[in-house]
Amino acid sequence: MKTLQEVFEDWEAVIGLEIHTELTTLKTKMFCSCPIDFGAPPNTHVCPVCLGLPGALPVPNQAAIESIVLAGLATNCEIERNSMFYRKTYMYPDMPKNFQTTQGPVAFCMRGGLDLHIAGQGSDERIDVEHAADGSYSTHVGITRIHMEEDAGKMIHVGGTDGRIAGADHSLVDYNRAGTPLIELVTEPDLRTPEEARRFMQKLREIFLALGISDCSMEQGSMRCDGNISLRRRGATELGTKTELKNMNSFKTLHDGLAYEICRQAEVLEEGGVIYQETRHYEPATRRTIVMRTKETADDYRLFPEPDLAPYDLSEEFIERVRAKMPELPDAKRARFMDSFGLPEADADALAGDPELSSFFEQAAEASSHATRIANIMLNDLAAHLHDARIELSDAKLTPVGLAGLADCIEEGVISSRQGKDVLAEMLDSGKSASAIIEEKGMRQVSDAGELDAIVTRILADNPDKVAAYRGGKTGLSGFFVGQAMKATKGQGNPRLISELVKKHLEG
Repeated sequence: MKTLQEVFEDWEAVIGLEIHTELTTLKTKMFCSCPIDFGAPPNTHVCPVCLGLPGALPVPNQAAIESIVLAGLATNCEIERNSMFYRKTYMYPDMPKNFQTTQGPVAFCMRGGLDLHIAGQGSDERIDVEHAADGSYSTHVGITRIHMEEDAGKMIHVGGTDGRIAGADHSLVDYNRAGTPLIELVTEPDLRTPEEARRFMQKLREIFLALGISDCSMEQGSMRCDGNISLRRRGATELGTKTELKNMNSFKTLHDGLAYEICRQAEVLEEGGVIYQETRHYEPATRRTIVMRTKETADDYRLFPEPDLAPYDLSEEFIERVRAKMPELPDAKRARFMDSFGLPEADADALAGDPELSSFFEQAAEASSHATRIANIMLNDLAAHLHDARIELSDAKLTPVGLAGLADCIEEGVISSRQGKDVLAEMLDSGKSASAIIEEKGMRQVSDAGELDAIVTRILADNPDKVAAYRGGKTGLSGFFVGQAMKATKGQGNPRLISELVKKHLEG
């Protein structure tokens, strides 16, 4: 099978995404008062409405409507004033009513779009656009609609491989999730590479997290993606037959699944075969896609207006009230971090995409004049500690003011950046301030120029052969002299000042 880059020399991929996001930050389900509680004992959060029992009538969750309008405004959609719910008929064990309440041709949010910036690894997948000097490029992805629907229950296949139905002895159904408010965002077929698809979903997740409408946990299934993929010869305008990849629940699975399916379709077409419209599943373990079922058409669902729910008429007052709740979005926050705090683009990007990180950073930066150092500590040393300890930032014994104090100690030369790593570890373990730990452990850095100059002078005098070798061209020996000086100060010498003194004596 050809590589993705080889395929793209002759073929163009046309990709559209359907991204499903549960509104997990709401307290109750879409049409009843059952609580939303991931991980609760099976079938403990159900009622006649979400189980579809005869005579039970749905009541819409207004907070869910506010959330989808907020999502539409954040993704540049037009908010439709008039829309309604429909019944989408399908019979499967995880849907107790044998139909799903969803929206029809007109959704709450229509005709939006997001701009993407593709940089670094993956930017070379797109060969038909102009790249900047650093290899990056920008593209626009249209959003067809964002509609509201209810989620299905959860199937658990006992005895199968990796929880799948193949080879299972029997299946269980947990209806706790049934009726959870779910928004589905459908893109235009504007994506051309797996990397663009990955970055689009990543950006959307950052936006929804900033809005606070979902926890967007891909591991727990509250955000998942289906991808529609077809190929056409480069220069052609007619679309090919598409396949759909279902329920991709990680950025890597999304990228790798699309990449494999693109290469598979190219191989089939180049051998004279036919691509069938079907639903497929990507298996990360085998790194291939397999057929699940022949793709249904819209007629199969027998959509008709939901008789138990009145049409929706959103007022201008309602829409403006929702708009007033709009927080600062990641793109704006990223630009502000670069402009106000002088952060590099990569650091600003990493912080702005996570509401908890960005809030912690801003509080720390307000208590210090060393924002760049704070960002560096958070994205490197602190991130590594949290990962190793398997805890969240909110659970750590570290405050923004405490982090600001550590950054000040490093920037002011009280301790070195290497010592800062040890102090941070102690802060996370004990909750003490950086200054208290430095005093307790006698870690204050030696920055007295006169004292350090005397140490460097002595070390050079004790190693005349190495001094001669350095002056003969072996400039790498400067590290030896700095190391000896650090050893002489028991690791507490200011390494930057020592390096300057070594260079001064050797080259002066």
